[in-house]
Amino acid sequence: MRHLPSILLRLLATSMAIFPAAAFADNSVAISGATLVNKGLVGVGRIPANQRDKFGETFGSGSGMAMNPADWSRDGNSYKGTMLLLPDRGYNVAGTTDYRPRLNMLSIRFTPVAPGATPSADKQQSGVEAALTDTLLLVDDKGADTTGLDPQSDVRAAAGDFPMLPQAANGKISLDNEAIVRLADGTMFISDEYGPNIYRFSAEGRMISATQPPAALVPMRHGKANFSSNNPGPGAQAPDPKDPDTGRQNNQGLEGMALTPDGKFLIAVLQSAARQDGGDSSSTRQNTRALVYDAADPAHLKLVHEYVVPLPVFTNAKGKKAVAAQSEIVALSDKAFLMLARDSGNGYGLDGDTSLYRNITVVDTSAATDIAGSGFDADKAVAPKGVLDPSITPAKLTPFIDINDNANLSRFGLHNGAPNDRNNLSEKWEAMALVSVLDPKLPDDYFLFVGNDNDFLTQDGFQVGASYKAEGGADVDTMFQVFQVTIPGLHK
Repeated sequence: MRHLPSILLRLLATSMAIFPAAAFADNSVAISGATLVNKGLVGVGRIPANQRDKFGETFGSGSGMAMNPADWSRDGNSYKGTMLLLPDRGYNVAGTTDYRPRLNMLSIRFTPVAPGATPSADKQQSGVEAALTDTLLLVDDKGADTTGLDPQSDVRAAAGDFPMLPQAANGKISLDNEAIVRLADGTMFISDEYGPNIYRFSAEGRMISATQPPAALVPMRHGKANFSSNNPGPGAQAPDPKDPDTGRQNNQGLEGMALTPDGKFLIAVLQSAARQDGGDSSSTRQNTRALVYDAADPAHLKLVHEYVVPLPVFTNAKGKKAVAAQSEIVALSDKAFLMLARDSGNGYGLDGDTSLYRNITVVDTSAATDIAGSGFDADKAVAPKGVLDPSITPAKLTPFIDINDNANLSRFGLHNGAPNDRNNLSEKWEAMALVSVLDPKLPDDYFLFVGNDNDFLTQDGFQVGASYKAEGGADVDTMFQVFQVTIPGLHK
């Protein structure tokens, strides 16, 4: 794939500034001569909640997702390929466990319906067939196991090309993985929440480099780096204070990450604002940051741009302003990306049944202020108490796909809201990947795969040597929704 044409990006910025989102149909974003179109859901699939991985432990699901474009192929009306699905730090109820971070490989067969069509009742949720083919453990640079345990106050000192790293009390490097990018040589970038760092792993799962974000995003307590997320393991103590003084908020790390279509830049986005930027309150955490790295040397990423991204806001069930934290991105160029943002606390497996916000938005940074290397990367707040510094122009957002659209969901037997059954969307939708429809008549059409994170919720679970039943009695399947979209300019 290549860049969106520069003229398209300029038109994108202009159209977003001139035309309010309400001026467009719900399924498209007009861009003064070009249109990004959401043609709606064309397929749904499930993996049972009690699926076990290669090591006999509960599969979990998707905090991150990557497709291998080299083996994506079409066979008549069906497609097949390989998906990498990245779980996070394991099943957590009373704190974290010594779960070994890993990556699952899936064989995918996808048979879409035509846009707008309704599948027969017996095929509503079988359009995506996913079969586990392998599970890869992620180990550190010395070949030792890593862990999902909260790192508390432990730090592995910087050495060689590696920066200081989060380390659990058992001496293992702590990882809470959130997003994955597969490179053409089989190596992988994986972003996490503890650091929040970007790691590079070999195709065999061995850590080969690590990139620390700007100092402003490193979590600090009492003047020292402290990577705890306030989820202590068995018998461990909570951090003091429970929240960082500055840097990323607990459990709000580099949730979204993607490589630009030309392979030149890696974009990573913090889930919500850093503590000093309003991230100390759920109502003021709107101004997060997008980091753009030159990826010419994958072993030594170079920060070249950084922008403020104003997360979407909505009115919650109590009538108060709330911020929708972002969960994943797909890069369209070094100046534009799709961003999935959502609310929390609602969906199958939880007490709340109706989500008020789950949307995939177009983010344009072409007119935003570049703050890379400035005082904002040190000790100057971007948005103290949530109020954006007047010297900064943020990125522009335009809604694109409403994941909660019941008219769309109902064609596949799904819904958002009551009844809170297995066909109600689960809370967390956190993974995205884009692949071509491979149709010469539709050269700008793609399938956008969107996956959930089921938090390992099952009544037949097994992890870290013990069986478990998730609280609440639900079996939350791993699920995939696939949208067909038109994005001009993304030809291979």
